[in-house]
Amino acid sequence: MKTAYHHLSSEQVLKELNSSKNGLSEDEATARLSRIGENIIPTSKPYSIPALLLDQLKDAMIFILLIAAFIAGLLGEWIDAAIIFTIVFINSLTGFLQAYHAEKAIEAIRRMATIKTNVIRGNKLMSIDAAALVPGDIVTIEAGNIISADLRLLESATLLVDESALTGESISVYKSVQELPDGTVAVSDQVNMAFKGTIAVRGRAKGIVVYTGRQTEIGKIASMLDRKKLKTPLQQRMAKFSKNLSVLILIICTILFVLGWLRGEKPFPMLLVAVSLAVAAIPEALPALVTIALAKGASRLVKQNALIRKLPAVETLGSVNTICTDKTGTITQNKMSVQRLQSSDEVLRSQLFLAMILNSDALYQAGIASGDPTETALMDYVVKHMGEDYVRTGRHSYPRIAEIGFTAERKCMSTFHADGSEGLLICKGSAEQIMERLASSELDKALVQLVNEWSAAGLRVLAFAYRPLKIEETKTIGAHSAEATLSVLETNLVLLGYVGISDPPRKEVIQAIKECRQAGIRVVMITGDHPETARAISADIGLSDNQNVLSGYELTTMSHAQLKNCVLHTSVFARVSPAQKLDIVTALQSQGQFVAMTGDGVNDAPALKASNIGIAMGIAGSDVSREAADMILLDDNFTTIVKAIKEGRRIFDNIRKFVRYIMTCNSAEILTLFLAPLLGLPLPLLPVHILWINLVTDGLPGIALASEKGEPDIMQRPPRPAAESLFAHGSGTHIIWVGSLMAAVTLVVQAVALNLGNVHWQTMVFTVLSFSQLGHVMAIRSEKVFLFRQGLFSNKPLIVSIIVTLILQLTVIYLPAANTIFKTQPLSLVELSLCVFAASIVFHAVEIEKWIKARKPAVTSTH
Repeated sequence: MKTAYHHLSSEQVLKELNSSKNGLSEDEATARLSRIGENIIPTSKPYSIPALLLDQLKDAMIFILLIAAFIAGLLGEWIDAAIIFTIVFINSLTGFLQAYHAEKAIEAIRRMATIKTNVIRGNKLMSIDAAALVPGDIVTIEAGNIISADLRLLESATLLVDESALTGESISVYKSVQELPDGTVAVSDQVNMAFKGTIAVRGRAKGIVVYTGRQTEIGKIASMLDRKKLKTPLQQRMAKFSKNLSVLILIICTILFVLGWLRGEKPFPMLLVAVSLAVAAIPEALPALVTIALAKGASRLVKQNALIRKLPAVETLGSVNTICTDKTGTITQNKMSVQRLQSSDEVLRSQLFLAMILNSDALYQAGIASGDPTETALMDYVVKHMGEDYVRTGRHSYPRIAEIGFTAERKCMSTFHADGSEGLLICKGSAEQIMERLASSELDKALVQLVNEWSAAGLRVLAFAYRPLKIEETKTIGAHSAEATLSVLETNLVLLGYVGISDPPRKEVIQAIKECRQAGIRVVMITGDHPETARAISADIGLSDNQNVLSGYELTTMSHAQLKNCVLHTSVFARVSPAQKLDIVTALQSQGQFVAMTGDGVNDAPALKASNIGIAMGIAGSDVSREAADMILLDDNFTTIVKAIKEGRRIFDNIRKFVRYIMTCNSAEILTLFLAPLLGLPLPLLPVHILWINLVTDGLPGIALASEKGEPDIMQRPPRPAAESLFAHGSGTHIIWVGSLMAAVTLVVQAVALNLGNVHWQTMVFTVLSFSQLGHVMAIRSEKVFLFRQGLFSNKPLIVSIIVTLILQLTVIYLPAANTIFKTQPLSLVELSLCVFAASIVFHAVEIEKWIKARKPAVTSTH
């Protein structure tokens, strides 16, 4: 039976779990983890090797092939039966390895995307994977965190938690630390508990882990659910395409069987040919190979500081035509430094320094400030001018008793301090928000002008104000005071002054924005900063030509129709709220834009979810924004988004090349076998030849195409429409004409060899078709660049796969034991040379196709 920790005091909970406010030791935490297990909620059975192997045998075509092998054995055709069984085994093993690697890659991506949690162990604050939490751990919570386990709260500073994921209640709950009386059972009433999966909206807190994994409240619910197998939209389209194609191929194979039977061929050999052709022609491996390509792409992106949380994002990155990006840390370096300071008067200057260290969560230890970049910049400035002792003495003299945290809506933070019987309120925030809270409505016009001048110079301006608190006011304030109670005190403030902070743009961003323009991608900057600051930064990075900046206030006066019109012509939005970010995204999408959106706060989650590609900050981002995102920037750098888009385009190109290659090969095999009887020729290939080509010649080089480098113009062309078919841009036409050419070359060699009375004609046909496909895969490595200009060895995995395939093919031709198994004969040097020459026709034809395509724009422009 579970312990009712909400009925116990903080001291009782610590004793019950054999822990302390300094946390567990590392050794004790490790021991508990091995005993209790990871803090995860598995919602489905993990993939198993036997299950993956069994999946390979569920394919209808494989089942038919096994029946054919069994019949062959009954008829005494032991060699044929053994060959078919061997081919099925190798094919199943290959499919298993592909599926296994895909599952492993996806699992690795999931593990990399796990939530981090701040925990105190051995009296040291550290960040660990949430999965490593154990009962007794002391966890710190900040606004934006997703609660990673069920916690009994020990400390709370106006912590507000969204529990809708657990209770269904839309109203967030303020938390306290006092034990509850007996009889309080409902989860929604346990205000001294924070539950796994809920979201810290505001404030800060510290709690002790009481339950993890399946033992948590949400674990009880989640354990009853099951996770659906992950399938990308592209994978779904390929599966549907394969199913439709299967029907067409089965019809063709039936016709082939009937035609052969009518010509007097023996029924069983014709059945084997028809079944083998169906197995070879149906691209049942395409969905799995697409997943492998996407998973490998996601792994490569991690090395470029872009963590893909949702696999479809890899595919859809190439369709992005608008990037909505934040400014701080993404476009700028997030290396804050105080450049200017202006106090209201000299008397208040020292109080301004005091306010800068009191209204701050930054830590200062061993000569180093740590925490939020803005607050550490303020701390460094005070230490530089006033010394370290000033910081220690000031914080000791005015301990914090309560706070109202910064939010995107408020754009300010207030802290409450007590010094004996006296109290002090300090407010820090945007100039506009502080001005609204001042005692006098008559502001110094010179200071207002100063704010505008600093903002125009690209500085972020923070204003500070204070108010002495009366004794009776101070007595009503405690660490658990509700925000509504505290906010009443944010009036009649006295202005202390302004601080101008610089955050220079990243040097590489200018080039990245140029690259976006060349790629047909619009960059839109959305920031909470002052309009003049946003305008100055956008000018520095070359973002906007017209320097038109829209403020959040102006957005509130617009109708939806006006917003839809202006979003296509405005590149900078300033003083924007999270709700307005969502409005901008939906307005862009209504205009046909495919939007990538960055965000880091709790309230950015709706905009991230609504965008086509949600991108969260890995350093500055909240847990909630990361969970809502498709991709996480591990370095919070705008250029990483551009790199990811480039990689997404490359991955899709390579998937299309693979599809083009495999479908061309399949169509060539179908046409060769289908047309031969119609032309009065004997069956050109045996079932074992077809299966060999499908397994070796098609498979190995096709998989290696996923490693092909990007086209030279990959970032000089417009984005790919999201619904664009894999057979667009002439790929469908290419499959038909190259497949027809490959079949024609093969049939011509067969006809010539038969007319010359060559007894090796079938081995020659087998070799020509295999070599033609190898020539084809070399030619389609690029759609526009000739092979020898591209670099013969630029894709080493492909070269290795082709060499291996060639060796295997020559082994089948010249090894005596293989001759018996595959019914081949050794070819003379002349015969082999003829096969190589005939196969090279396909390679040169595809290279000529590139030359024709390259000339088309030039011809068009002359008219």
